[in-house]
Amino acid sequence: MKNMAQIIAIAVLLSQVLLPSNSFAAAPSEDPLESVNRVTFEFNRITDRWFLRPIAKTYSVLAPDFVQRGIGNALRNLRDVNYAVNAALQGRFSDAGKNTARVAVNSTVGLGGLFDVATRSGIHGERADFGQTLAALRIPSGPYIVIPLLGPSTVRDGIGFGVDAVALSVPSHISSSDARLAIWGTAFVHARAGLLSTDELLTGDRYVFMREAYLQRRERFLEGDKADGVSDFDDFSDFEDFHSFGEAGSDDDL
Repeated sequence: MKNMAQIIAIAVLLSQVLLPSNSFAAAPSEDPLESVNRVTFEFNRITDRWFLRPIAKTYSVLAPDFVQRGIGNALRNLRDVNYAVNAALQGRFSDAGKNTARVAVNSTVGLGGLFDVATRSGIHGERADFGQTLAALRIPSGPYIVIPLLGPSTVRDGIGFGVDAVALSVPSHISSSDARLAIWGTAFVHARAGLLSTDELLTGDRYVFMREAYLQRRERFLEGDKADGVSDFDDFSDFEDFHSFGEAGSDDDL
């Protein structure tokens, strides 16, 4: 717990140092790092084409639907712990309570989260991550960046992802490195499999398309999905969630 608090404090201080309130930090859509981002984007595209996508397709074909739903539910159960902590850090105690209740119900009645009993019982969670927590502290998003293997983000959300992964996720507190790697690997493959159906949506300049899809979806999330109008990228909603903890395609009930 002490280490977790230290990591959170360091992340907040680092964000304040790297992301002062100026125009560079406040306008990710201007993409000042585009030349570097495009190199990383191409690396990710090649890696996905020859490695990640084939593995995800194999998983999607070989794993029966009920197995994939069970895995998705279990990953969501682990993620709900992270959601509860971040909601509490943001002062959203009602949402933190809902997420905690989901974990309690699904971890017991739902057999470790394999069955999403909470949703069937009317207990719906509220997503929260540390990038959102930093946004609640009025820390600017910083420029748009592309993270190797993980894809689109901003500096603020990249820092947030690091804190979520290293300090606030359940796997990060498991002593066995083999178990941690197994959970992370499964989450990564499951998330990529959930995005297979969106591959054909990529048109034109793929870099620009993915950047705009991410930024627009992220903005709507940070605004609580209260933005007026309909997003041009609503059909691409799983894309933003790829580097969440196995988020994409994991919300089906079993």
